[in-house]
Amino acid sequence: MNASVSIVIPIYNEIENIDELVARLEQSLAGLNFEALLVDDGSKDGTGVRLAELAATRPWLKPVYLARNYGQSTAMQAGFDAAQGEVIVTLDGDLQNDPADIPRLLKMLDEEPEVDILSGWRKERQDAQLSRKLPSRIANGLISKVTGVHLHDYGCSLKVYRRAALANVRLYGELHRFVPALAAQFGARVKEVVVSHHPRTRGSSKYGIDRTLRVILDLLLVQFMSRYLQRPIQFFGGIGMALALPGGAILAYLAALKFMGESIGGRPLLLLGILLMLMGVQLIGMGLLGEIMVRIYHEPAGRAHYLLREAPRPAAK
Repeated sequence: MNASVSIVIPIYNEIENIDELVARLEQSLAGLNFEALLVDDGSKDGTGVRLAELAATRPWLKPVYLARNYGQSTAMQAGFDAAQGEVIVTLDGDLQNDPADIPRLLKMLDEEPEVDILSGWRKERQDAQLSRKLPSRIANGLISKVTGVHLHDYGCSLKVYRRAALANVRLYGELHRFVPALAAQFGARVKEVVVSHHPRTRGSSKYGIDRTLRVILDLLLVQFMSRYLQRPIQFFGGIGMALALPGGAILAYLAALKFMGESIGGRPLLLLGILLMLMGVQLIGMGLLGEIMVRIYHEPAGRAHYLLREAPRPAAK
């Protein structure tokens, strides 16, 4: 029988935490029908070997081994692809998330049929390093403002998903932190829940200030996907028109001067006008090509450009 709950945990160089993590999962989820997919993201410290040893005596423990270090998003996607449960739970492998929170969150999801995703909020965050707290605050503010899905803590890995909420989500780059926003594009309803957080006691953090810069770049991708994926002409064409119109006005002005006998060949304004026009035309062309590609993607295979959801389930009386 398929597991009703799948726990997905990306792991990279966590040899010092793996034994306790497995023990606490076993203790916290006793009595539940679950599987734990621990995705070894190309660890080099023996984590994969120890994971295989632990799995040999635990049928519920199902390691996934990636050929090299791909990053947390790819590792999480590999776990989603292998998961069999109707409910999928994610958390970090460094024991800063508490597996003991999982049964409470599963009960909350069962009691709230209108909610598709429960997203953890580390309200009392235990990270001592400013290099983690400051980037996190910046990232949370930016993501909430741009995506319109307002969460205090996008970076918390402890989240609970109904399987259907992830059906149309694919993760690349640093997109793992954007899963609630990505799923919301397809109608998923998100609720934030306060969860426990503990300081890291063993191993080293893989986060730093540089990750904020990568988050900003991925945020641009998420914004484009959420607003313009079905209408790329409005994005590229809008920017193109904003460049082409002033470029055309400049060239028209210079053409009028030329008609009146003035020399315009040495004017920097001529180069600016030509540059703006060329950039504008190229962007409008990109928008048109994007529209054609969207139609090629949807129409030959008969794919709908919309999704349906099930009828709302009445709350239990």
